[in-house]
Amino acid sequence: MSAYLDHAATTPLRASARAAWVEQSQRGGNPSSLHTSGRAARAVVEESREEIAGALGARPSEVVFTSGGTEADNLAIKGTYAARLASVGARRLVVGGTEHHAVLDPVEHLVQSQGADVTWLEPDRCGHISVDDLKSALVATLAPAVGATDALDVAIISVMWANNEVGTVQPVADLAAVAREAGVPFHTDAVQAVGQLPVDFAASGADLMTVSAHKVGGPVGVGALLARRDARLVPLAHGGGQERQVRSGTLDAAGIRAFAVALTEAVAERDVEAKRLTALRDHLIGRALALDLGISVSGCWTAGEATDRLPGNAHLLVPGCEGDSLLYLLDAAGVECSTGSACQAGVPQPSHVLLAMGYPEAEARGALRLSLGHTSTDADVDAFIAALPRVVERARRASGAA
Repeated sequence: MSAYLDHAATTPLRASARAAWVEQSQRGGNPSSLHTSGRAARAVVEESREEIAGALGARPSEVVFTSGGTEADNLAIKGTYAARLASVGARRLVVGGTEHHAVLDPVEHLVQSQGADVTWLEPDRCGHISVDDLKSALVATLAPAVGATDALDVAIISVMWANNEVGTVQPVADLAAVAREAGVPFHTDAVQAVGQLPVDFAASGADLMTVSAHKVGGPVGVGALLARRDARLVPLAHGGGQERQVRSGTLDAAGIRAFAVALTEAVAERDVEAKRLTALRDHLIGRALALDLGISVSGCWTAGEATDRLPGNAHLLVPGCEGDSLLYLLDAAGVECSTGSACQAGVPQPSHVLLAMGYPEAEARGALRLSLGHTSTDADVDAFIAALPRVVERARRASGAA
């Protein structure tokens, strides 16, 4: 049996979520239908919406269900851009340089197709975005729209809560406060943070927040965009407007129910689980460094701490190796992990996250992401450490470094 160390890509479905999905899927019913089955499905959706909102410090009306984190990020970025462009003529996006491609690619689409401008917030060596840098990025360039003479030209600010590759946790509340003072909508992708860190939508000050079910032990294909009631969004698709008239499509009652069950369970056990994962992460990192293979840790890491880094994230740099070679060799040895974002797997180029953090390309190429989750055990770490020396030796030979 493989040692699974790629929970940041997806974490196994929780037994409670599986049972909830099976039970609801057997009932059927379209939540938009007015007959008995439809009303019953609608009740399940709304009860689940309330549970999700409660777990994330939001109002039920602020939960907009989507097909997952990617759609939610697209709706936040494109939908807000279109609304702000129409209302105040804002064409600039202020975006963290280490964002997931579910944010970066919509931004690039707006640049290419609609003439948007981007101001990139470059991180420090740990991956943190500076509050002062955000303030500098919001120097008031006035928007040209009539009636908006004092409006910034910024349509939206987007900085992820916790990075999917190196696990860096951002000062979201401080960044959101700067955005609110400037009158600019603030979005945060909290897909990796939920279930590992305390996440409170209201307390964060964010206007928009992305979450996804399969990162907390729910099913793939369900997520949500949390949007404050005064958030203005232009829909990306039309055909029913089931979710606040900004997202259309028949709601997946079974998936939503399983999402709510998984999220509730993950949040309930978060504090205890975070301590367990922090200890397991530190054990993994400590043993990897002790192998004397020249391995280093990217991002911020202090043993026992989970404020600057996700509890379950260990990101290692292995000199003289290609990340893809390490991944395939570890996989052959029964250890499943990643070189970074799973959405970019197989692309032979260094991580944009590490490059943005100032790592040289040659160093960034030897990256390994080990991410722990609710099924992770000491045995998984043991398997990785046992396989690593031989894998590194072979990878270095393949690259000509040994």
